[in-house]
Amino acid sequence: MKATLVLPENLTAELRQAAADELETAGVLLASVFQTSDGNLRVLGRYLRWVPEEAYQVRDYDQLEITSDGYIDALAEAESLGATAIWFHTHPGEGSSPSSSEHDAVVDKQLSDLFRLRSGHDFYGALVVAIRDGHLRFTGHLDDGNRRVRISRLWSVGDRLALILAADSRVSKPGAAFDRNIRAFGGGVQQVLQELRVGLVGCGGTGSAVAEQLVRLGVRRFHLVDPDVVTESNLTRVYGSTPADVGASKVVVLARHLEAIAPDAVATTDASMITLRSAALGLTGSDVIFGCTDDNAGRLVLSRISSYLLTPVIDCGVLISSDSGSDGRLSGIDGRVTTLVPGAGCLICRGRVDLQRANSELLTPEERLRLVDEGYAPALQGIEPAVVTFTTLVAATAVSELLERLIGYGPDPRPTEVLLRIHDREVSTNVMAPRARHYCDPDTGKLGVGLTEPFLEQTWP
Repeated sequence: MKATLVLPENLTAELRQAAADELETAGVLLASVFQTSDGNLRVLGRYLRWVPEEAYQVRDYDQLEITSDGYIDALAEAESLGATAIWFHTHPGEGSSPSSSEHDAVVDKQLSDLFRLRSGHDFYGALVVAIRDGHLRFTGHLDDGNRRVRISRLWSVGDRLALILAADSRVSKPGAAFDRNIRAFGGGVQQVLQELRVGLVGCGGTGSAVAEQLVRLGVRRFHLVDPDVVTESNLTRVYGSTPADVGASKVVVLARHLEAIAPDAVATTDASMITLRSAALGLTGSDVIFGCTDDNAGRLVLSRISSYLLTPVIDCGVLISSDSGSDGRLSGIDGRVTTLVPGAGCLICRGRVDLQRANSELLTPEERLRLVDEGYAPALQGIEPAVVTFTTLVAATAVSELLERLIGYGPDPRPTEVLLRIHDREVSTNVMAPRARHYCDPDTGKLGVGLTEPFLEQTWP
């Protein structure tokens, strides 16, 4: 078992700034800890509480002595939030090692029982941060008194995305197959791609195109969710499908295709609807999720996951409009790619979810027909037009959004939505802040709250 620490970008920046200071600095990170679908731990950073200046008895470049006033209030806050308290400190100065010292081990022994008792949580955590060439480095662990779990990864999410492996990690170099990628954006980003755990919701024309590009870029861990099977009309769009696959599960077909391209790839599958609690829980180990589903109810779930689990969601859709005449002339080809990260408005704030239609999608077919007849529910949309050229274009735009946030080649700050008016050859972007008091608003305290009961604080079929 290993642990991934997920931090909103602003908290990562605070740690980086503290590590650049000439003096050691300490504090308490309040975090939500839970076990993911793959059996590992996810640690969601919520708040940093720095040791007050008056609580330092000794503070030097290589030594700290702190009174209990430096952390006792943070432990009380952790108890009120139901959070784990993680003690952290810096090893200051450019090029310092974040490896824990013998003295750090003594401090951990002194603090662990107290932190668990006062916070009311099973785990005590410790984190050491340092800086080299402007980049944050760290080591850390969680300890419940019986077992010690290493924090092996730090996933920083926000306007930029960054995956930092623990300083004591063994790093395998990307293979020669990725030489052209490395020439474009460097070995560091290539390393991140092969370490990412990607969730993919919807494995049709857009989702399969996203997966195809990701696996060829070097992503090797996928979790695929889609309840549907391949039909004859899918063969013109679904990557990896052949006539022999008609009637087969889309997730199985796509998993087989990805593993044929990259034998070292691992694709777990769930032939289920994301609106089911079990399917949504299966995404808890993902670092980033691509939403390629057409249903509004599914987008409601993804929108909440992005806030409650601090998981970036890149949601995309394609709408093809035709004139009603018999010639079937295209009148509009529109694509959308929306990136959900901490501090950005969710799909509901943006008006990208039809709430009435989402409620209809959650009904049983019998309930839906009855309410439609009675005028209390909208009829669900029929089969929409779809063309491989346009689904692939939107998929490429979605994958490019991930790359841009890892590499940083675009505008600063980055837009959180890209709109493609393909028929007019126009591309526009926008930024949307959260609505006040909505769950994606940082002031509500919902960001990174983790596994709630009920899950995501919503009802499930």
